Amino acid sequence: CPTSCPPTPQAAFAHLALAFRCDTFTLQQRVQVEKRARDAAEENIQEELGQCRAALERLGPSCTDAGCREMLEQLQHSLTVLAAAIERATSAAEKLGAVHQEARMSRAAEVMVQHVENLKRHHMREHAELEEMKRLIQQNSRNRQLAETQDDAEPRLRPHPLMRTFQQVT
Repeated sequence: CPTSCPPTPQAAFAHLALAFRCDTFTLQQRVQVEKRARDAAEENIQEELGQCRAALERLGPSCTDAGCREMLEQLQHSLTVLAAAIERATSAAEKLGAVHQEARMSRAAEVMVQHVENLKRHHMREHAELEEMKRLIQQNSRNRQLAETQDDAEPRLRPHPLMRTFQQVT
């Protein structure tokens, strides 16, 4: 089949199982790397916000008129709003990442469930065939026993061997 054909459930299951094993093998390491990256990004943002607050504090004494002070207060308020927005964005990004991972896992679980269902159907089919074969073997065994019993009980009804030969010739 060309490469454009979808993989069989068995092949998809094997690929997913291998991916899970690989992911499990490196999961702790990847979690630590991502935590460090997140923490570094948050520290950088907090440092930038701190520098902005410090700059606004340094500007405070030089602002003598009311318009300048009002502008300074608006900037401080904007920094507070920005810090809260950054926290919400960080939280939303983590939730989005979790939902994306859940979607990937859901699809993987769906493939695995499909494979298990295929295995169950295959098992049921083979079990039914096995039961049918057992039934046929038992039936043949009973028929053979019945025939032997009848042969033993009624020897006079059996044709003579020469009679059988005669019947075959004619």
